[in-house]
Amino acid sequence: MRIVVKVGTSTLAHPTGHLNIRHMESLCKVLSDIKNAGNEVILVSSGAIGMGMGKLSLRERPSTLPGKQAAAAVGQCELMYTYDKLFSEYNHIIAQILLTGSDVKDPVRRNNFVGTMEHLLHMAVLPIINENDTVVTDEIVIGDNDTLGAIVATSVKADLLILLSDIDGLFTDDPRIVPDARLIPEIREITPEILAHAGGKGSAIGTGGMATKLKAAEIVMAEGCDMIIANGKDPLILYDILDGEAIGTRFIGRKEN
Repeated sequence: MRIVVKVGTSTLAHPTGHLNIRHMESLCKVLSDIKNAGNEVILVSSGAIGMGMGKLSLRERPSTLPGKQAAAAVGQCELMYTYDKLFSEYNHIIAQILLTGSDVKDPVRRNNFVGTMEHLLHMAVLPIINENDTVVTDEIVIGDNDTLGAIVATSVKADLLILLSDIDGLFTDDPRIVPDARLIPEIREITPEILAHAGGKGSAIGTGGMATKLKAAEIVMAEGCDMIIANGKDPLILYDILDGEAIGTRFIGRKEN
């Protein structure tokens, strides 16, 4: 299988913005094992701004574009250093790809991106992708890594997109507020009723939320790719997903007859 796994800032970092070492070590170990089993793995990773906040001792996420770019520039170094160190322990080579909205909207640049990805996967490299937060402007921003994950998944014709978040899936109500909210295990169509279940923004150091995840689902489902929203607090859940267990919320891509 060709799998795109998106991890949110809440999975990679503590609320302080500092690296969650236990989670990252477990994530890299599980992804390495999944790759060893013969799967092609692409990682879409948040965390640059969050880690930059931790390293710069910022208590709140910067509100200005230059502030976010500065935090991303600092945090991206630590993020990729950590990934390289951890994946190297399992004999896997990683590659960093930073994208902007222009890279995926312009046909020529998008084709170049796809060509690079195919070559990296052919060489058994594990690509790690993030938005190029240090240079984006309001006009070319993708905006969130849920959408970026969907763009990557459809561009490389992935079989499955997995969004690891701090919530178990899509619920009928926000389970952090409504105790009896029910998990929706499977969705075949994004209806107005489904969209109504989306709440607001995610964590204080992230940019996502359920609305961006549903947007990602619409993108991949239209291209016949499945998507799963699952809780990333324990990366071992990836084994259960690939074993076909009913984990989180699965969005079924529209397959051609």
